[in-house]
Amino acid sequence: AGLLARRLANTPSNVKSPAWLAAQARDLGTAAGLQVTIWDEQALAREGFGGLLAVGSGSATAPRLVQLEYPGAAADAAPIVLVGKGITFDTGGVNVKTAAGMLMMKTDMSGAAIVLSVLTGLAALGVTRRVIGLMPLAENALGGASYRPGDVVTQFGGTTVEIGNTDAEGRIVLADALAYAVARLQPAALVDIATLTGHATISLGRGLAPSFATDEALRERIHTGFAAAGEPLWAMPLVEHYRASLDSDIADLSHIGPIGGLNAGAVLAALFLREFTGGLPWVHLDIAGPGRSESETGILGKGATGYGARGLLRWLAKE
Repeated sequence: AGLLARRLANTPSNVKSPAWLAAQARDLGTAAGLQVTIWDEQALAREGFGGLLAVGSGSATAPRLVQLEYPGAAADAAPIVLVGKGITFDTGGVNVKTAAGMLMMKTDMSGAAIVLSVLTGLAALGVTRRVIGLMPLAENALGGASYRPGDVVTQFGGTTVEIGNTDAEGRIVLADALAYAVARLQPAALVDIATLTGHATISLGRGLAPSFATDEALRERIHTGFAAAGEPLWAMPLVEHYRASLDSDIADLSHIGPIGGLNAGAVLAALFLREFTGGLPWVHLDIAGPGRSESETGILGKGATGYGARGLLRWLAKE
């Protein structure tokens, strides 16, 4: 599973469009006995996935949403839902990245690759829980139709979001998928994994990833699985009085904190995502640091590391 996640994330982005990655998910998922559903841009528009469509609006390759379902022992049980960020390349959009900042951005869909890898590995491990994986896929490109700072985007379910920085696109696509999961899938628990914020790397470097949670027992079980896989996590807080920094004068939410204000970027991203979890047990894993490696390190090659695939499988095998 780890190798599959790495292979997909290291695939060049001139090959790896959202449609290509959705086709990989269809083929790999079908071969693993999963039920696979794919939304194209017309279906996304029809069902109101405004965040995913906004992020993908500047690209010549349209966004996709992929759902993978593993029935487990009881196909009617409340599922565990995994959501993985799937930005197939991230220029930053109108808030364009530096040249150096773009070099590893083919790996910005690592979360989606991990979710796909985990779902296709469940049967081999004899996992008995029903699990659903969601892969919101888009290219955050720069073009005449790109979404802009100051735009107001309507997420799945109707929540309006004021865009503060188009390079904070990951939380926008995750929000659509999380809101969809709450509304349509009746999950027992939600877990998302994403190369989400540079602030996570500033806080913890590349050796481990922060976790944010609304359910401490769920977080503890996930941490145990990750530790067994040699993929350590560090518990971080959802600081309640920071939430006011996401207030907007023109929308339900701002998706980033005030410019020049709080620097707790990883915390603010988690607080934003929490708004779309419906009060359900939820854990957010920000793998921006350990999800990529700039050198050969132990069992990890240079580039995408697949960090999280083994940890999630270890956890689900015990769940």
